[in-house]
Amino acid sequence: MKTTLKSKDKVAVPVIIALSIAVPVIVLVLMLLPERFNILGVEAITFPLFHGILNFLTALLLIIGYFFMNAEKYIEHRNTMIAAFGLSVVFLVSYVLSKISNEPVPYGGEGALRYIYFFILITHIVLSGIIVPLVLFTMYRGLSGEYKKHSQIAKWTFPIWLYVAITGVLVFLFMMPYY
Repeated sequence: MKTTLKSKDKVAVPVIIALSIAVPVIVLVLMLLPERFNILGVEAITFPLFHGILNFLTALLLIIGYFFMNAEKYIEHRNTMIAAFGLSVVFLVSYVLSKISNEPVPYGGEGALRYIYFFILITHIVLSGIIVPLVLFTMYRGLSGEYKKHSQIAKWTFPIWLYVAITGVLVFLFMMPYY
């Protein structure tokens, strides 16, 4: 079995690394687009609202998955975490579409709220880049049956992923008056 996993790693690890680099670079490039193309013809609030809902549901699934794991309901844990991953993929595709479609909206808050917002936003953005390889490696190790490695990386992945999901909701709530 070790040989099979190592040969799978020769494919999976470079793919995970490539995706982990490509995703943040693509998002950054799209944020810097000089012109937007509203492909779907939706209002500015549509994408952020959808993203807030996806982040909320992802956070909920992560918490449920954590409880399933603690209750040793491993099939339910696996299925819940796959669902959370699926929502994150939908989020990412939608986020890319939103960056192509809509101009960035500046935050208009003042005072202490402004500092709180930017702290949340900056930590959310930084950890969003970090979470991509963590989630991909965690999912890969779990689905390939490498449970010890899965558990070791999941200890880092879970709190960061949960923080990114929750702060995604908070960023939407802070920005809602400005859409």
